[in-house]
Amino acid sequence: MLTLQTPLASKLSAFVALSAPDLEMLARFHRRRRTFQAGHELIHEGEKNQSAFVLAEGWACSYKLLPDGERQIVDFQIPGDFLGLRSILFRTSDHSVEAVTRIEASEVLASDILDSFAHAPRLATAVLWAASRDEAMVVEHLVNLGRRPAEIRTAHFLLELGARLRLVGVGEAAGFECPLTQYHLADVLGLSAVHVNRVLRQLREDGLVTFQKGRVDFDDIPRLTRLAGFDPEYLDQPRPFLP
Repeated sequence: MLTLQTPLASKLSAFVALSAPDLEMLARFHRRRRTFQAGHELIHEGEKNQSAFVLAEGWACSYKLLPDGERQIVDFQIPGDFLGLRSILFRTSDHSVEAVTRIEASEVLASDILDSFAHAPRLATAVLWAASRDEAMVVEHLVNLGRRPAEIRTAHFLLELGARLRLVGVGEAAGFECPLTQYHLADVLGLSAVHVNRVLRQLREDGLVTFQKGRVDFDDIPRLTRLAGFDPEYLDQPRPFLP
């Protein structure tokens, strides 16, 4: 497997033009690759000395559990994303990560991250950008939950997923394969599954987006983008920031 072909390398290269030594260092992140089945919890909130992972194939979700057992999904992870990066920098993990589908993920230790920071500063800059991008997405999700009406927050979230997938060569402009259920969307959007179903039906009847049979199709991207007020600047770069 060539490092240049990995989703993580594709994503980081959108921000920083990585050199051969950078890519060699990045290859070390993929040495401990493992397979996990859907439903497997890779990272458990509150545990100490957790590893992080780099997701190569499949989908995962990060979430918080409330004392009453209710779950709030914070985000979904796709190929090229880190899983639990904060877990190796904090004393204890502040969230949990679970495989949504069967996944391929490589375990990353704190020493891997710290070595990359010490010996490959451009790669360190790219990893910092990836972490900052994740933070920017969390900000948008907070706005979704706090201020955007259900139809707009759903449209915005689906457009965000589409943009993220395209960056790593998984999705297309017209849509993407999506393993998420309405219950997953309900968790991340702060809605009930019944409400999600109603919103998706309305978006489909309005000719904007169709979500069925495990696929999202953008039927009218300009109108959907205007409805959501979606600006992808927080997700992508028109060219590498550090060429």
